[in-house]
Amino acid sequence: MSETQMPAAEVNGVVERELETYEFAFHVLPTVAEGEVPMVFDALKAHITKVGGQIFDEESPERFDLAYEIVKYLEGKNRKFTSAYFGWVRFHVTPDVLASLTEELDSEKQLLRYILIKLTKIEEASPFRFHEALAHRKVETVSVDEVVVEGGEEVVEVVEEVVEAVVAEDGEKSV
Repeated sequence: MSETQMPAAEVNGVVERELETYEFAFHVLPTVAEGEVPMVFDALKAHITKVGGQIFDEESPERFDLAYEIVKYLEGKNRKFTSAYFGWVRFHVTPDVLASLTEELDSEKQLLRYILIKLTKIEEASPFRFHEALAHRKVETVSVDEVVVEGGEEVVEVVEEVVEAVVAEDGEKSV
């Protein structure tokens, strides 16, 4: 007789499925009023708990500027967004409910976009706190007109020279 390993264990007639760890990271539309963002966040977490998810860590959404413009089709036209509220939730759930969870998340009109990923044990043990890291980042902006490199050349001239060199180098490689 051959042995078969089953992904579920049966104890006293009850099938017990193994829980996996996931992270749901998302952008809430910037058109949502700041005072309503916590309610949207609670609704998103409710979708997770509704399918049996057990939330164990989270980072509340906060507004920030996006690295690039995101286009989303809303209300009959493409709209462009340069900022959003970003947050994430980590939870345990059985993999068989992910399809119903993604259906519910897809129906959320306040979401700009989201990603749902399975976490490794290492990722689970060390979450990245985005807003905390962003607050510690010190960035100083300067006008291109104010920057002059050694020898008195302006930055624009130096950048143009570098771009020309890279283009010329790429042209040589492709021949």
